Amino acid sequence: MYLLISFKFPEYSERIRMDHVSHSISPPTLFSIFLILTALSGPFYFVLSAKLFKKFDINIFNNFSFSENIDLDWLRKLVLIFGIIWSALIFIAVIHHVFHLFSMIFCTDGLFLSLSLFIILVGFFGLRQKAIFINYSAENQDFVTKPKKSVSGLHLNESDISRYTKQIKNYMNSEKPYLNPNLTLPQLSNELNIPTHHLSKVINENFEMNFFEFVNHYRIDEVKKKMSEPETNSLSLLGIAYESGFNSKSAFNRVFKNITNMTPSEFKKTIDA
Repeated sequence: MYLLISFKFPEYSERIRMDHVSHSISPPTLFSIFLILTALSGPFYFVLSAKLFKKFDINIFNNFSFSENIDLDWLRKLVLIFGIIWSALIFIAVIHHVFHLFSMIFCTDGLFLSLSLFIILVGFFGLRQKAIFINYSAENQDFVTKPKKSVSGLHLNESDISRYTKQIKNYMNSEKPYLNPNLTLPQLSNELNIPTHHLSKVINENFEMNFFEFVNHYRIDEVKKKMSEPETNSLSLLGIAYESGFNSKSAFNRVFKNITNMTPSEFKKTIDA
């Protein structure tokens, strides 16, 4: 916008000197306004990125029983670090242009260097990132991506809710689908022959959990059951976790602690005692 205005009205840009060799040379007011808007745009987009990450987390926990390799934690940290550096440098650049303080070379070099590193790291980690939906074809895979209010707005009568709830409990206890470490909401929906959004609604409202919490509660119950069985004495806690549907040590320890307020080893000691 500034370039278009300057093209039509050259007098706005003729006094701009990036190096400010003379303090008597001051940038036009319009340039300062656009510079400030540019500075504010960085934090604005970083806030939008944070909101997208929050929405992404909701989608993960509503559709997946696992979060490893799909939570984009690396990108979350990278955006946060870059956001802080970028905002600081662009703020210094604004001070330089308005008050003629600091070095412009420091600002420009810092901005270009941080941006280059950001692009390189996004490319590096992006190539290593496992695709979230790589194993799930679009056909018969209806993921829940709408806000919770939209799912809550689905109409289900009391008889359907009661029938679905009983069906879900019976299936989870008899068939133990949670032993599949890669279980997703659409997969369970197909196995139960319940529409995905209906299944999500029942789990959210009747069981008062999201899909991730719902499945992992069954896995933790399975772990606690196996811990007390004599035939599993030869297995390590991690071995029991893998047999119960967990696919990583970190996920097992984190979920177990969140649900029981104890570490797996602490809980095992209470059983042995």
